[in-house]
Amino acid sequence: MKARKNHFQGVHTSVNAARRSACATIGLGFLLVSMLAAADGPVKVEKLDSPEKALLFEVTVPAKMDEVWRAFATKEGAQEWLWPDMSVELKEGGDWIVHYPGGKTGGGTIVSFEPMRSITMRAMAPEQFPEVRRERTTALFRFEAAESGTKVTLLQTGWKQGKDWDDAYAYLADGNAQLLKQLLYRFQKGPIDWDRALHSK
Repeated sequence: MKARKNHFQGVHTSVNAARRSACATIGLGFLLVSMLAAADGPVKVEKLDSPEKALLFEVTVPAKMDEVWRAFATKEGAQEWLWPDMSVELKEGGDWIVHYPGGKTGGGTIVSFEPMRSITMRAMAPEQFPEVRRERTTALFRFEAAESGTKVTLLQTGWKQGKDWDDAYAYLADGNAQLLKQLLYRFQKGPIDWDRALHSK
């Protein structure tokens, strides 16, 4: 049976943890953190034990499939919600990389994709989890038409045993919910104004 610990933990119930995670990881400005807290709609999170250990995230965004696909499959689309400095190469072995200040990076390498349906990548963990970052996990994004827009799911698998893996698992349960919260905000409120969001006090 699926483990239901923290079953469907929504961002609204863990916004303080999400704020700490976002600020520590990518230095989000106060205004952006406040904007994301005000976005409407939950990001669902499940911690799974079977058939393998995994993290499963789900959010429905108020946008057409082609608009959501553009947000993941193009540099310009990703820059509107994820981070202003991105590398996106939609091909097998292509980069899907976020370039943070100080030379830090996030994202991963595209393994495969099916246009308008899915993107699979080998995902990098943050630098504070060196073993997980080196060996990577598998992140599968799926896109499905929904009555109120487009449902986006993220299934993260490939978890191993050990403290570094356990710590990264717990951290990314919040961190990837924050990621999808930014996606939701983009389609509720419009593209993020990065200059204003990151530099406002």
